[in-house]
Amino acid sequence: MSRTGVVVIGRNEGERLARCFDSLEVAAGAIVYVDSGSTDGSVEMARTRAVQVVALDLSVPFTAARARNAGVQRLLQLVPEVDRVQFVDGDCEMIDGWFDAANRCLDENAQIACVCGRLRERFPERSIYNRLCDFEWERPPGDTDACGGIAMMRVSVLNEVDGFREDMVAGEEPELCQRIRQQGWKVHRLPVAMAWHDAAMLRFGQWWKRSKRAGFSYAQRISLLGSTTERGLARQALRTWLWAALVPVIIFLCVALAGPVALILTLVYPIQILRIALGMEQTLRIRLERAFFIMLGKFPELLGQLQFWLGHRRRRGITGFDYKS
Repeated sequence: MSRTGVVVIGRNEGERLARCFDSLEVAAGAIVYVDSGSTDGSVEMARTRAVQVVALDLSVPFTAARARNAGVQRLLQLVPEVDRVQFVDGDCEMIDGWFDAANRCLDENAQIACVCGRLRERFPERSIYNRLCDFEWERPPGDTDACGGIAMMRVSVLNEVDGFREDMVAGEEPELCQRIRQQGWKVHRLPVAMAWHDAAMLRFGQWWKRSKRAGFSYAQRISLLGSTTERGLARQALRTWLWAALVPVIIFLCVALAGPVALILTLVYPIQILRIALGMEQTLRIRLERAFFIMLGKFPELLGQLQFWLGHRRRRGITGFDYKS
């Protein structure tokens, strides 16, 4: 454990941050907390727990990527021999046994650079939006394309690929993981409970902003990757344009040419929702609920992509995607 350091990032997480620190007591390595302008006493609370604190410069736009890089830098200043770092968001609580499982995985698999596990939503019953997050976290175990923000990584590999891209407001983890895999390393997901996450997403507006942020990240990653963009990401972005732009334009033109009878074409949306729902395994109500929001989410995703492409020259300063605000 002494070889494993922890970097926690957060802003105004309140009691969630306290629970996060409590869950890290099993980690014997150094803990660094990087704060992005909290006004709720998070910095003071962290210092009372003997956690090393990095308060980011307020004059530079905040991003999670920038915070994680700053945390690793401070961690290595404190404990130069650290060779693994566990990244944790301040709204998460690590689950007992995770550190042992993750370290064992890295010990036994020299080609794995990054390991993650099952992230669970702490309060899925509080809102449909929290419940959607819990479904989002569920991914099959094994070698994978990307991890989320909660993962353990080899410090040497982070240095090899120059860490996170600090100008990315979202989607910085899959972008990093692609660069890691391009160097011949593997990203692996264990079938092990890793952490509880508290999205605290109780309002439609929060979900809309989060979906818009996802669309922005698709566009930014495609812009950065260019010809190396992976097919999955390209398909994801194109599906957004298909369902939120092309199909509505076609329906509008058909109505303009043929009259209201052409509104029957709008049935393509419930048909697609049903098709998606039939490919899931939960109860019918849950499947329809998830499928409905997958389709509805195409519209804020399109707005996010448009925000990037129309303002891409200023993208380094765009940070207004904190869906919890």
